Amino acid sequence: MNPLEERIIEEGIVLPGDILKVDKFINHMIDPELFVKLADEFYERFKNKEIDKILTLEVSGIGIAFACGLKFKKPVLFAKKTVSKTLGSDVYTSQVYSFTKKINYDIMVAKEFLQKGERVLIIDDFLANGKAIEGLVDLCNQAGAKVQGIGILIEKDFQPGGKKIREEGFQLESLAIIEKFENGKVVFKESIS
Repeated sequence: MNPLEERIIEEGIVLPGDILKVDKFINHMIDPELFVKLADEFYERFKNKEIDKILTLEVSGIGIAFACGLKFKKPVLFAKKTVSKTLGSDVYTSQVYSFTKKINYDIMVAKEFLQKGERVLIIDDFLANGKAIEGLVDLCNQAGAKVQGIGILIEKDFQPGGKKIREEGFQLESLAIIEKFENGKVVFKESIS
């Protein structure tokens, strides 16, 4: 069992509606040592790809993307969910549906920070239905940037996002893949490697 799966078993809480609460080490409070180990794992999986930039979505993806930025020695860009005076209006925008919040929202990246021809590694915390990843890919497509791979901390295999992204031809690497929730417990998919 890998370190992320161990932490999920020890400290994750399964909530009604197929939601996994990992606030103690990913989504509210971050365990920096764990994130460094996870960034090392993403580096091993994507080290043969040419990467210019790492892209994530605020807020929960920023911690692991930052750790990956240090490991890859590349800048980290995060798509914003709210308009600010400093963001301006020259932005790429995509709409994303949040599974946990059950709302649609716009995500935005300033055009000056995502350029044509850049090679992008997308990193995020969760993958369920894949809407956040679709939005980040859409931002890259609008900019003419190339998605080199997608790294996810926790994938819910029983939801369609991972299958759809893999069918689109992307290299998708998830560090913990949940097969199902059973009696309030997490059941991980067996590793093929």
